[in-house]
Amino acid sequence: MPETSTTATTGSISAWLTERVAYFLDINAAEVARDAKLVEIGLDSVYALTLCGDVEEEYGLVVEATLAWDHPTIDALTAYIHSELDAA
Repeated sequence: MPETSTTATTGSISAWLTERVAYFLDINAAEVARDAKLVEIGLDSVYALTLCGDVEEEYGLVVEATLAWDHPTIDALTAYIHSELDAA
């Protein structure tokens, strides 16, 4: 069941995103800096699109395919997802 604004905190969103990015990059989540540009740490377009689908599934949001480019860090993605959940 997708998380809603009442269940998703910025901390839980950030942790989930960090785990997903670490999984895609085959690294430990502790190695993913929340303020690092995802493209600079190795997230390619295939994984960026996969992340969009994962966000849609996890949070019940419809997001643009350019999500990871429009919000290029874990912190930026977290803020965007949290604001979208609050608006929903």
